Amino acid sequence: MLKTVLMVIQILVSIFLIVVILLQKGKSAGISGVIAGGAETFFGKNKARTMEGTLERLTTIAAALFIILSMVLTIMMAK
Repeated sequence: MLKTVLMVIQILVSIFLIVVILLQKGKSAGISGVIAGGAETFFGKNKARTMEGTLERLTTIAAALFIILSMVLTIMMAK
């Protein structure tokens, strides 16, 4: 029963992670994107308050949750 619940949560976290990653803006725009991206990171003081910052934070949380759930499920399946 617990394995089934964890598997359902794992699937939901996977779908959420895919959606959050797809919503993020691409950072590769050639050499000009590298230079502009560095300046934006350096001068962007309120980046955490923007939608981009929120999506990055949600991606980090979802990825950590995905990894933890994957390890727990692997350990539970081995028993």
